[in-house]
Amino acid sequence: MNNNILFLTLRVFSATGGIEKVCKILCKAISEFQSEGLLASINVLSMYDKTEDVNSKYLSPKMFSGYAEKKWSFVKQAVKLGRSSNVVVLSHINLLSIGYLIKLIAPKTKLVLIAHGIEVWGPLSGLRIRMLKKCDNIIAVSNFTKQTMMQLYNLSDKKIGILNNCIDPFLPAPLNEPKDPELLNTYGFSNNDIILMTLTRLSSKELYKGYDHVLYAVNNLKAKHPTIKYLIVGRYDEVEKERLDKIIQQQQLEKEVVFAGYIHDDAVAKHYNLADLYVMPSKKEGFGIVFIEAMYYGLPVIAGNKDGSVDALCDGKLGILVNPDDQDEINTAIEKIILDKNKFKPKHDLLMECFSYSNYKENLKKVLFQA
Repeated sequence: MNNNILFLTLRVFSATGGIEKVCKILCKAISEFQSEGLLASINVLSMYDKTEDVNSKYLSPKMFSGYAEKKWSFVKQAVKLGRSSNVVVLSHINLLSIGYLIKLIAPKTKLVLIAHGIEVWGPLSGLRIRMLKKCDNIIAVSNFTKQTMMQLYNLSDKKIGILNNCIDPFLPAPLNEPKDPELLNTYGFSNNDIILMTLTRLSSKELYKGYDHVLYAVNNLKAKHPTIKYLIVGRYDEVEKERLDKIIQQQQLEKEVVFAGYIHDDAVAKHYNLADLYVMPSKKEGFGIVFIEAMYYGLPVIAGNKDGSVDALCDGKLGILVNPDDQDEINTAIEKIILDKNKFKPKHDLLMECFSYSNYKENLKKVLFQA
């Protein structure tokens, strides 16, 4: 087969966010498509990565070029390769103008855009909407993103498909062992503590993750459940940390809440193993890869019911969906799990049926190779 694919990204290997995870897994899938004879050649160009950032577990270095913020060089090479490619995949709407230019020069090239979440929920300019409509396919990572885009931009159902994100095939396996005593000691926890966990970036520009509601829930529940603790994992900016510290001080939660900061990928499994439940009642998740990762590690999960989190929890079949603006509902959901953790553990077979890498790869194949 003589298919050639060009994958254009902003960043893949030099950051650890959700979009970067999606890009890494897509790289792995398309490289396997080549080994299976479905692709003749693959080129992955990244605007912000360096070429040496590539992780060969996901992609052969010979297929990858990083431009280290040399945007004009990136654009020139993207257009050059795009003209001779059968399929051009854009990892982000900020690359749409380059894809549009390729489409004008080579109208038969199939142009595919991945739509993650908040970046496509609008409003978009009239020019961007015209460019958007030049895409042959839009891959939305959740039904929420698909429906939002259809309503905002008058796009047809046929133009937008849904391709849920999946569990990274290189994610470390669940430990299936007791909580690590050393890690418990690091955070000042005991083996009898009920540990709630949220793993996310804490940003003063993204006040929609719902961890502040979890702080209030801990305060509401600590009299009845005095061993309750809350472990917040992830990088934070100083402005947001200061805001949360004020809440903690007002609610007298200094003994209950611990900020772990950034942790390396190698430590993720141990941290999930430390927790009794994962809670993040967010309002603006495009999908929420962290939810399926937490469920992969066997944790009961609580998520918001107003965004792409609904897809990640399989419409509530895998966890508890709550109104992220309803404090009482969040409190009740947490207490339900505290009282009967085993009842709310996710069904592993259903999780893998919905979000395995193999399932993702088959669905991606249909998007890229169907006429």
